[in-house]
Amino acid sequence: MLIDIVSVAPELLDSPFAHSIMKRAHDKGLLQVRTHNLRNWAINKHGQVDDYQYGGGAGMVMLCEPLANMIEHLQKEHTYDEIIYMTPDGPTFNQSMANQLSLKNNLLIICGHYKGIDQRIRDHYITCEISIGDYVLSGGELAAAVVVDAIGRIIPGVLNDETSALTDSFQDNLLAPPVYTRPADFKGWKVPDILLQGDPKKVEAWRLEQSMERTKTRRPDLLKKWD
Repeated sequence: MLIDIVSVAPELLDSPFAHSIMKRAHDKGLLQVRTHNLRNWAINKHGQVDDYQYGGGAGMVMLCEPLANMIEHLQKEHTYDEIIYMTPDGPTFNQSMANQLSLKNNLLIICGHYKGIDQRIRDHYITCEISIGDYVLSGGELAAAVVVDAIGRIIPGVLNDETSALTDSFQDNLLAPPVYTRPADFKGWKVPDILLQGDPKKVEAWRLEQSMERTKTRRPDLLKKWD
């Protein structure tokens, strides 16, 4: 999979993809993440990519011309399955969206800044809009990193144990059950006996019960999808 990310501050994305699972995905040749500086398509020698908004008001708006030129330039190199705009007013990102996007071949992600991008770019180029929550960040770079991480880790072959991703929270609209490791007794706090008995069917039933209970307590909204 190829993911291109366009930003006015691409250096913010240097670290998230250079370590851990994302680095492993790159080293295995399963995921290539490229960052592009929008200022390379600026309208003048000063690197301008934004201007005041029509109608007045505080905050700058990212210009049409640099964004359109950048998108069309990259489209000459690759055909994108989705052109994604990271924006607080987009649909909220979830595991289902991550699963769907992980099946794509090429993605282009646009990181917003300031008051956002000119609406005409959204109308004519963007095919998918994503928010990672009901709050506003300084820019879309951190949000893009979250989306890429969620997508990249579930690409087949990235995780050493692919079944691990299938048991994550939200994969089946349930939160993951509690997990334990050694020692079995720590400061008198003991691991549940059922996990030590070696009966896979009983363990599976216990985990489902725990997932249901945890979801009911912490995220009852998710259980509506089971109705």
